[in-house]
Amino acid sequence: MTVLAVTGHMDLTGTSVGLVREALREVVARYRGSELVGVSCLAAGSDTLFAEEVLTAGGELVVVVPSRDYRAEKVKPDHAPAFDRLAQAAAEVVVAPFATAGREAYEAANRVLLDRADRLVAVWNGQPPGGKGGGTADVVLQARAAGIPVDVVWPPGAERAGD
Repeated sequence: MTVLAVTGHMDLTGTSVGLVREALREVVARYRGSELVGVSCLAAGSDTLFAEEVLTAGGELVVVVPSRDYRAEKVKPDHAPAFDRLAQAAAEVVVAPFATAGREAYEAANRVLLDRADRLVAVWNGQPPGGKGGGTADVVLQARAAGIPVDVVWPPGAERAGD
């Protein structure tokens, strides 16, 4: 069994979604079927694309929810149907022991991802951490410091909104 965890940018441009999905499909295909477990926080963007590709490949999905209020307070209405569908399809849903979402909860959720991971899939543009903590670059640096192999996914033409 191989456990792949994901971290990645939420703010992909519309054009980037298809590019990133295809790149994730190629990464996930290396570990197809019952030998694959994907771990995701199901944030909009990269996390959700990864979770969908894990399930499409026949893998098992583990969802890590950063706080008890995360679904109600942080999942935007346009993302809620995908979040709910994927959480329901998950083999396991882990809710971090925080009442409210915030930096501490996100960092704890990222620790759960890394604690479970054999490898980290990072949908990451390679930019350094932004200083807020808990972001994609922070998770990549933590994984590398812990000796967890990182597969960076950032296909040619991919962009973040606002870039």
